Amino acid sequence: MTSQVSKTVLRLEAEDVQALKDGINFKRNPEDGKCYIIYKGKDKIRACVNQCKHQGGLFIEDIEDLDGSTVRCTKHYWKLNVATMEYVNPPDSFMQDELEAVLSDTDGSLELVELNPPDPWTAEPREAQELRAGEITLTYLTHACMELKAGNKRMMFDPWLTGPAFARGWWLLHEPPSDAMDRLSQADLIYISHMHSDHLSYPTLKHLSKRRPDIPIYVGDTSRPVFWYLEKSGVNLTNINVVPFGVWQNVDEHLRFMILMDGVHPEMDTCLIVEYKGHMILNTVDCTRPNNGRLPHGVDLMMSDFAGGASGFPMAFHDGKYTGESHIALNSWKADFIKTERKKLLHYKTQLVKSLQPKIYCPFAGYFTEAHPSDRSAITEPPNDTKILKDSWDFDLYLDELNASVSAEIFKYKSLIQYYYNWAGFKGYNLVIRVIETDDDFKPLKGGYEYLVDFLDLSFPDVRPERDHAYEEIKNRVNVMRHVVLNGGLWDDLYIGFNNRMSRDPDVYHHK
Repeated sequence: MTSQVSKTVLRLEAEDVQALKDGINFKRNPEDGKCYIIYKGKDKIRACVNQCKHQGGLFIEDIEDLDGSTVRCTKHYWKLNVATMEYVNPPDSFMQDELEAVLSDTDGSLELVELNPPDPWTAEPREAQELRAGEITLTYLTHACMELKAGNKRMMFDPWLTGPAFARGWWLLHEPPSDAMDRLSQADLIYISHMHSDHLSYPTLKHLSKRRPDIPIYVGDTSRPVFWYLEKSGVNLTNINVVPFGVWQNVDEHLRFMILMDGVHPEMDTCLIVEYKGHMILNTVDCTRPNNGRLPHGVDLMMSDFAGGASGFPMAFHDGKYTGESHIALNSWKADFIKTERKKLLHYKTQLVKSLQPKIYCPFAGYFTEAHPSDRSAITEPPNDTKILKDSWDFDLYLDELNASVSAEIFKYKSLIQYYYNWAGFKGYNLVIRVIETDDDFKPLKGGYEYLVDFLDLSFPDVRPERDHAYEEIKNRVNVMRHVVLNGGLWDDLYIGFNNRMSRDPDVYHHK
């Protein structure tokens, strides 16, 4: 293994060091354009990259900062105390990765030094061999599902070939090839990047398990297990392999792959390097900062998402600035926000591709639509030139399963509400929510539940407490809400699947 190496990312001459003010200083490297924050304390200088660990936003001065040590992210208003490198909003979340600040005793200069672990893909390097025409082929099937043929081996990535994702919120934009399930069943191995249901599709895996339950499936060793729901799902898959990060997995003498974690969401997201006869393919999937920004340069092919769809914000929010013209689903604030975020994401992907210089770049993993009639136009219309190459989604087949949860015996007892939130175990946070069960149009359901939860002490009051507290009103479609509760599922199905509507006071982001 290669030993750890250091790299100077910014150097300030003595006069620039003397010009540093006490507290926060923003600096930019003129050579590569990267930005840094330097905090000058009484007896120590601390420094970090100017990039929020949440979703990569840029920090600026915080006008509410009283002690001159806090910066605020421009994306979601996270706050970082640069004096301690701790995030203070939300509290108890991340520590910022710190750079070594090396002050020279001889010339008074300052160097910011990044300590880098070895790049794991450089272990046991292989020379690139000449390939026959067609020896490697990569075929797009749908959304994030790709088929890689390398020699006589076939790999499949993130197969979502049928059914919805996020309960009933996302549906495939394109019809997969008619033989897609056959090709999946014949694969030598499958890579699934993370637990989100547009990548880990249980409707797809249910079909697969009936044909070939022992097919090898590989996932990274994330702290939130990818297949946490497998036993509950009833899907019978018997050859799931959880592998460590940064270690080559040999398929045969020519083909190997390595799974890497995401730097922003290491508990969940992963990415992949595949190498065949010395030729590399990089698949960053949905990672916000794959491998914390350290990636191989000049790969033969790079793939990444481009849509950034996995969030209910701001489309699931209403009231205040989120509503505006109440008769228009997509008000001007939301439209401007989405337009800006799309530009930011495309700019980031462009810069990433420019820096890594792959021979070929393939954007993928953004091909879904809110196809169900109750969602069309209620979220946002796709761009004018979007071609929806699919016109049937078997809605009833999947909605019948959700609807069956509504009449489950357990929901006849209101005591279930307290049992459920006590089972979830979240408390000690000054947040009160009002949950309202609704119909498909988010109108309160006759006979449905409406209740308050105070997460400070996990109580269930009849009225909001008199103390100052954050408050959210959450309207949940009853069939999705009860299906989530009944199966111990994730609220991602409600939020990312656009199956709820939320308002909050104050209008601030809650990390926990």
